[in-house]
Amino acid sequence: MNKYARQLKIREILHQNSVGNQHDLLQLLHDSGMRVAQATLSRDCAELGIIRSRTNGNFKMLLPDDDPDKIIKGLVGVEVLSVNANETSIIIMTLPGRAHGVGSWLDQLKSPLILGTIAGDDTVLVIPSSVLNISALKSYIHKNLSKN
Repeated sequence: MNKYARQLKIREILHQNSVGNQHDLLQLLHDSGMRVAQATLSRDCAELGIIRSRTNGNFKMLLPDDDPDKIIKGLVGVEVLSVNANETSIIIMTLPGRAHGVGSWLDQLKSPLILGTIAGDDTVLVIPSSVLNISALKSYIHKNLSKN
C-alpha cells in the first residue's frame, strides 16, 4: 500500500477511535489488514503532525485539524501539578522548566479575570484583576488546566 493510502487510513482510524499511543495505532492498522513497520508508522505520525494529548485523564493521539484549543489545554494541563490560592493571588506549580509555557498560555487567554502572570522555573504567580475573582479564577484553572 502506498504512503498516501496508509496515511489516509491512519487519519480514518484516529477519527473513529480513541488511540492512546503508536503501539495501539499499529495494532489497529494490523487489524484492518495493513502491515506497517513501527519506523514507518513513526514517520507517518510525524509527517501528519500527530501529537499525544491528555484528555479526560487519558492520553489520546490527535491530528492537527482536531480542536487546537483542546490540544493546547491537554498539553498545558499535563504540566500543571497543583493550583493553590490565598486571599490575593494564585500559585500554579508545574513540572520543572514548564512554568513559562503555562504562564504564557494564561496570558494568551486575555481573560479579564487575570491582571498578569509571573513565571519562574516551576512556579507561576497569577495575579487576579481583583481579589474578588480569586475563587472564580482558581476554579477555572482547576477545571481547564490541572490534571488533579
